[in-house]
Amino acid sequence: MDFKNLPQIDRILNLECFKDALKPILSQISRVVLNEQRELIKLGETALNQEQIIEKIASEYNAYKISQLTPIINATGVSIHTNLGRSVIDERIYERAKDIICSYSNLEYNLENGSRGNRYDYAAKLLRTLFGSEDALIVNNNASAVFLVLNTFAKGGETIVSRGELVEIGGNFRIPEVMNASGTVLKEIGTTNKTRLSDYENAINENTKMLLKVHRSNFDIVGFSDSVEASEISDLARQNNLLDYYDLGSGYVGELPYNLGKDEPAVDKILQSGVSLISFSGDKLLGSVQCGIILGKKELIARLRKNQLLRMLRVDKVIISLLCESAKAYINKEFSLITTLNELYKSTNELEILANLINENLAEPLEILTTQTFVGGGTMPNKKIPSIALVVKGNAKKNEQNFRAEGVIGRIENDKFLLDLRSVLQKDVKKLINIINKVSK
Repeated sequence: MDFKNLPQIDRILNLECFKDALKPILSQISRVVLNEQRELIKLGETALNQEQIIEKIASEYNAYKISQLTPIINATGVSIHTNLGRSVIDERIYERAKDIICSYSNLEYNLENGSRGNRYDYAAKLLRTLFGSEDALIVNNNASAVFLVLNTFAKGGETIVSRGELVEIGGNFRIPEVMNASGTVLKEIGTTNKTRLSDYENAINENTKMLLKVHRSNFDIVGFSDSVEASEISDLARQNNLLDYYDLGSGYVGELPYNLGKDEPAVDKILQSGVSLISFSGDKLLGSVQCGIILGKKELIARLRKNQLLRMLRVDKVIISLLCESAKAYINKEFSLITTLNELYKSTNELEILANLINENLAEPLEILTTQTFVGGGTMPNKKIPSIALVVKGNAKKNEQNFRAEGVIGRIENDKFLLDLRSVLQKDVKKLINIINKVSK
């Protein structure tokens, strides 16, 4: 091919196959592909013809498109799926928050006296009411909450924590590294499987600033093991004029189904035990937006608010508005507005009814399977809950690929591709039926 036979950028942008494309992105991709071909021609090597060039540009553009955020159907059975956006916000919650999000607002303006206001005040009032805490603060995620607490109260000193609680959370983020970055010195006590109250007592010295308890996320220790309750750590901290802090990771309100809360009490119960500070994620079990919620003593929250790092960790009006509406839904006992709770509370009878409804609308009904799944999001890793799934016939790996191409994410279990219905939203049922019929042809 000669240089003059290379297609022009303008012609490529106006092709029918690219009519809905983002032109600046398409233009960038086209220039890269065309430059590659020019280099081949300069070197006397074989370049692609015009048709092949268009196909390559289309392929590169499709690769770009597939990386953009897009709605999918979660048929994994895992309600709080970290890779799929964790907790889903109910559309009614969004509608209630939409006017604030899409307008100017009194985010940092006091309407009563016409002066500058604080963006956290109203949200803090709601959270205090919901959890029964003295005060509250919001940051952009729970890792930020841990960092801010340690930097504020333990910088330059030692923080005592059990070796069995030095966890790594998603994305290769490790609690010890977060702690070190905050400016505190990590003081490990106990062993991986056993830590006693005496271990905390023996480790306290003139450099100790804080006693920290960390929720074990994504794993559990069973068998010959022992750990110390947060209330015991709190009592010991008070006796030694130290601060105690519980990084809960995932907090919830009220009760959980299927005995899920047996070993993990609700946030208000933990606060009632005397813990000075606690933090957890706004999504996960709470079922709202991703953020870090810090609850505790009023004077401690006041010190956190004064830390200059808070400005780098603050949340915007979108997060605050949605979190406030979720908190109000809890306070008003409008639990139907919390999608995560709705999914976890589904009975197997409800799921069987849904499975039969789907089968009634399929060209070829699928096998209905009684199975088990997990909550997800690093919470309660070894606690299974019952569920109902549809089994897609044929090669499991091929089925997984075919359904994924249509935006349906299921799971493979015992060499079978399953569509677990516990995590399927009601609004997606009709779409799922159409996709099953399409893929099964």
